[in-house]
Amino acid sequence: MDRKVLQQRTKQFHIDVIKVCECLPRNAAGFEIAKQVIRSAGSVGANYRATVRAKSTADFIYKIEIVLEEADESLYWLEIIRDADLKKGKEIDRLIIEANELTAIFAATDKTAKSKFSKK
Repeated sequence: MDRKVLQQRTKQFHIDVIKVCECLPRNAAGFEIAKQVIRSAGSVGANYRATVRAKSTADFIYKIEIVLEEADESLYWLEIIRDADLKKGKEIDRLIIEANELTAIFAATDKTAKSKFSKK
């Protein structure tokens, strides 16, 4: 996938998560979960952009592993939102699918980078 497309996709993921969190209950659970998922979703996009500035292959791998970890954490929090009945519907389901796809993309990227790095 093209880097620019993936940058836009991760940015849109963060924006969409923010919008979903606006609809969460205004209670302790809603505020805490919103804070967590907004941070992790934002970290996906911000840290993916940082991979462009990697100083070496090892640095790229380190940065992409952070992105992978944050994408997986975002998936976790989105599943909690759904499973705790804080938000139901097509939008939360779509975001869970997107988080799962992003996690898979970054896992594959990490694996490919490590494979290429070990051949050097």
